[in-house]
Amino acid sequence: MVGWSRILSPAAQFAKYRAVLQTPACRRALQQQLRQMSGDHGHHHMVIKPSRFQWDKFKDLMHFYVMLGVVPITALVLYSNIFVGPAQLSEIPEGYVPKHWEHEKHPISRFISRFMLNSQQQNYEKALHHLYEENEKAQIRLLEEEIRRKMSERNDYQAYYYRPTMAKYHRVSKEAADELENLRGD
Repeated sequence: MVGWSRILSPAAQFAKYRAVLQTPACRRALQQQLRQMSGDHGHHHMVIKPSRFQWDKFKDLMHFYVMLGVVPITALVLYSNIFVGPAQLSEIPEGYVPKHWEHEKHPISRFISRFMLNSQQQNYEKALHHLYEENEKAQIRLLEEEIRRKMSERNDYQAYYYRPTMAKYHRVSKEAADELENLRGD
């Protein structure tokens, strides 16, 4: 029983000071000391969960690029469809040759055809140039083959890797050889 009285002694001392603790000034001081910053909603623990940083970053970037790209493009398409509208067929004046972008019906298609894509004539001429270059390469290959055939037929030694010596270096080497021969003697 002595142990029980020892446990109850702090409670008895607290009861003595209860009247002092009931005063409003002391109550406010105790509340400030015991205040829980998370609010007194019954949440006394922090839940550990995976980070949402990547997901939030993805959403932020998605909204940014939508506002940066999709919204202006949508506004441009709406403007061109409402205020400009599709092209109308009309008579071509005498002596006028229409440009390649004037054949498109929609204003955005006309813009893309005029400033971003090549005309059909340009594509055709590029293809012809490519064919011309390939034909030139084929003719050069045939000529090289003919040269190799003639060289093997005539047993010629000069080939594409052959470089004739220049007279300057021949003269320098000849002078060095003569000087060595004079030093050596007979």
